[in-house]
Formats: sequence, C-alpha cells, structure tokens
Amino acid sequence: MKLATLAELNAERAARRPAILVTDVASGEQRLVKAKDIAADPLQAELAAHLRMGKSGMVEAAGKRLFLNVYAPTARLVIIGAVHISQALAPIARSLGYDVTVVDPRTAFASPERFPDVPLIAEWPDVALPPLNIDHYTAFVALTHDPKIDDPALLHAFARDCFYIGALGSRKTHAKRGERLRAQGATEADIARIHAPIGLAIGAVSPAEIAVSIMAQITATLRLPRAEKEAAA
Repeated sequence: MKLATLAELNAERAARRPAILVTDVASGEQRLVKAKDIAADPLQAELAAHLRMGKSGMVEAAGKRLFLNVYAPTARLVIIGAVHISQALAPIARSLGYDVTVVDPRTAFASPERFPDVPLIAEWPDVALPPLNIDHYTAFVALTHDPKIDDPALLHAFARDCFYIGALGSRKTHAKRGERLRAQGATEADIARIHAPIGLAIGAVSPAEIAVSIMAQITATLRLPRAEKEAAA
C-alpha cells in the first residue's frame, strides 16, 4: 500500500468513517473508496453489499478480480436506562462485538454489581452523552420509561444520525412521546426514525426475550438492504 493511501485510510479510520480498499489481484493496483463516494463508484453495488455486511472479499468486475478490504468502525450500543432489559441486552450486544455503554443518572440502578464489565455513566444525558461522540455507527436505545431521561437522550441521538434508534413503550406511550419531542424541536422525520414499540414482534415477554428482540432489530437495521429492513420491521 502506498504511503499516501495508508495515511488517507488512517484518517478515515480515526474519524470512524468506513472505507474500502480495492486491490486488483493481477496488477496489485489499489484505490481507496470512502463511504461518501460509494454511491458514485462503478462498483457501487458490490461495495455497498460488502460494507453493509462488514466483510472483506473477492469480486469480479469488468474482467478483473478485485479484493475488497473493508474497514468499518466497531459498532456501538448506547443504552439509556440501567433496567432489567438492559442487564440482558448488554451482554448479548457485547457477544456480537458491540462496544456497549449504559447511561442512567439513577445510581441505584447504574451499579457495577448489576452491570459487571460494562462501562456505566451515572449522569443525566446532557452531561453523559456529548463526550461519547455518538455517530452513525451507534445503535441507541432508550429504556427508562422516564421522559426526563429518555427525551433529551433521543434528541441527542437524532442530532448524531445514529443508524438505529429505539424506545421502550406502547404505541399510546410513543404517541405522547412524539408530542413532547415535537414541542422540543424534533421533526416528523426524526420521530419516524424511532423504533417503537422497540424490538421485532416475536412475542417477547421477559426482559431477556425483549433484549433478544431488540438486538435482532438492531442487527436487521445494520445488515439488511432497505427493502428487507422494511419487511422485517
């Protein structure tokens, strides 16, 4: 790899922006495709598919064998609310390779005993969230059922373009949530991004089952093409 290409790649990785290194297997020629340029690239379909799956691999195009080396940021999961569902959700997400952080100002809930080996921030969202540098490769779930905690957290998630945003609550609860968020400046497009009721409809009842349904929905949002996402919603 040329030094200039390596420097460019390292800059993208440091900024948590995905990129794909395309190598012509026969000639050794390489070029770096940044995420923002994929839509206009001749290999758009192949690049988008490999990036969505987060996997490198070989493709053939225009009579050439090309190796696509995918560099994608580690996905994050930010959980608002140190509740029973969160206790089940955090280890599932970690087993799937997510960096997990739990935020809850209620110290009785956000304790190391309840969340061993999981970073905890026992602060209100306006204090806890900005230093996390939440970005597009972040899944964000609000689980407290407390508008004083969930609402400002969701507003922050809207502004950071998280790839997944979900919130606990019934449709009636979510309708009231939408009214509150609109009053605080959220747009209809923002509110439409919230998965609520949260999780896939698998008949989940227990906290552990709900956690499974949430993680399944997050995975579908991250990995599936748009048409398949809509079918799974």
